Amino acid sequence: MRKRTLSAATSFAVLVGSAALVAGTAGRAAADSVVPLNVGSVGDMVVDGAHQRLFFSDTYNNRVVVTDFAGRFVRAVDNLPYVRDLDLSADSATLYAAVQNADKIVAIDTAQPGVTAEYPTGEGTKPSTVAAAGGRLWFGYGENWDSELGSVDLTTATPTVALALTTGADWSNPPTLRTDPAAPDTLVAADGTISSGPIVVYDTGSGTPVVRASAQRDGFVKDIEIAPDGKSVVAADRTTSLTRLSLTDLSEQEHFPVSWNAEAVAVAPDGTVAGGTWDRDDVGDIFVFGGGSATPPSVRDTKSWLPYGELAWAPDSTRLFAAVQESGRSEYSLRIYTAPKYHTTSVTVKAPATAPINKPLTVSGSLGSTLRLPAGTPLTVTRYDAENPAGKALGTRTTAANGTFSFPDTPAAAGKVSYRVAYQGDARHANSSGTAVVSVAPFTTYLKLDQNRRTVDYGTNVTYTASLGWTHRNRVVEIWADPYGPEPKRLLKRGTVDSAGKLSVTLRMTRDTWVTADFAGDTRSGRAHVGSTVYTRAGLTTTLTRHYKWSKIGTIWYQTYHQTADPLVTAWNNPYPGRSTKVELQVWYAGAWRSGGEDYVRLNSGGMAYIAFDGDGAAGIRARIRTAYVDGVSGDDVNTTVHGSWKYLNFTR
Repeated sequence: MRKRTLSAATSFAVLVGSAALVAGTAGRAAADSVVPLNVGSVGDMVVDGAHQRLFFSDTYNNRVVVTDFAGRFVRAVDNLPYVRDLDLSADSATLYAAVQNADKIVAIDTAQPGVTAEYPTGEGTKPSTVAAAGGRLWFGYGENWDSELGSVDLTTATPTVALALTTGADWSNPPTLRTDPAAPDTLVAADGTISSGPIVVYDTGSGTPVVRASAQRDGFVKDIEIAPDGKSVVAADRTTSLTRLSLTDLSEQEHFPVSWNAEAVAVAPDGTVAGGTWDRDDVGDIFVFGGGSATPPSVRDTKSWLPYGELAWAPDSTRLFAAVQESGRSEYSLRIYTAPKYHTTSVTVKAPATAPINKPLTVSGSLGSTLRLPAGTPLTVTRYDAENPAGKALGTRTTAANGTFSFPDTPAAAGKVSYRVAYQGDARHANSSGTAVVSVAPFTTYLKLDQNRRTVDYGTNVTYTASLGWTHRNRVVEIWADPYGPEPKRLLKRGTVDSAGKLSVTLRMTRDTWVTADFAGDTRSGRAHVGSTVYTRAGLTTTLTRHYKWSKIGTIWYQTYHQTADPLVTAWNNPYPGRSTKVELQVWYAGAWRSGGEDYVRLNSGGMAYIAFDGDGAAGIRARIRTAYVDGVSGDDVNTTVHGSWKYLNFTR
């Protein structure tokens, strides 16, 4: 038996349960998928429809890997040295595996995967192919030209091994073996390692293989599969490709045209033939003949290498599994074709990358297929935009004779506008769709914010007013303050503008501040962002103390000190880490104020500095003093430069 997932002995309930997994997908509506396989090699693949499982012989890793129908790992059965060929019992209860380097065939429970029995075939036999039928396991063993056919009789109390059963052929290597419940007492063997290798049909009703028919095929016969009619076998070879042969006399009944060397074949329960090939460009193609050899096949380009025979159908004949080795890499993947009988179609959609709102544009494209579609094929068009996120139907368009289409549209919403063009498929063609995305520019939005470049004193209340022009729906504006320095940006106000389009907020100024107004836009009006910088002078006070009187000299009042006193200057700037205040001293000399020195004095955490001057011997001197914050020099740049007023002082004895 080979790859047949269900038989007449399998319950109808299993069939129903299997079909339920794809109910509602209509086959061709579901998506194909590619799933990485956790294997280092693929020697064989078998589909178990009863348990919805796939079995892979991971030859180089000495194990059988089990996945579900989605390719998800279930478990592995280990310690199977160089496990090769696999076959499933008619009731799907047991998987048989040829373990070449352990000289045995093992039985694996498919419900709870694990080895349940072992059948040694003899020291040095190296069994590498296996097929189960009629209470016997048929196996090919040996190597090179010392290859033979053997069997394990499971009907006796103690399973019995028989060797050297070959008749009618001289095998160059252990032959590929196939059985099927549809063809009772029939074993088909083929030698695919040499050109013109033999195919032999054996009658096994007596327990001993008797040649029913034999033939030599030109080319290397890489895979064979008994058809569900029980009357024919389909062979894949590198010369004549896919050919249906009579099980009676191996005469040719039907030829399935493929483009290049056939490497694998799988026949679905409903008779659909799939062939895997090597092509000249992308390594592997799969041809599916849903209507027989007389109709054009649907074709899937795997762009991967398809190992011999690793192609199998799901029990409902709607899905096709292919184990492939990715081109140029060592990794293996499982490709799941959900609608292999349908010819693939592709919808290409083109539209301008950008377009203005409310201006007409043209969407064009083409519908292609591996089986040509007629002119007038209907396509449905849907537009998705900010005002229609669930889509707005734009009606049906039809293709020209060459498969092209074109239609105009005027987008009324800004942002990403998608045009989806869909072909619904038919009895021969899979459905498909294509999408083009246009970035539609919105209407420009007018937004203004006043007070820009104004300079104010510390602590001044400044009222900012944002003015918003026409918008489609959104009338909300946000006003944000971003003071200089590490202080975080904060939202001052968020609200709907008044009937005049205005929104105002008042801010007490303590630093230079970047204030912004933001409009988020809507489906037709563009985003808008404007800013206004207001510069804020640092806060500053300067006081002189310890004088004993006030004196007026000319028009200026002086604070008068005895020369024995030390004037105290108290300075304050609004606090900021690392800030210093600039202290300037000038002396009246020769009819003018002349510099007596300057310095930067570090402020404490409260913004205060205290500077004492020694008045000893200063009798008769007139001076003045002031403090200042200098932007970028006083230790930071978060405020704007400010100089305090001069404080005048003189000294007496």
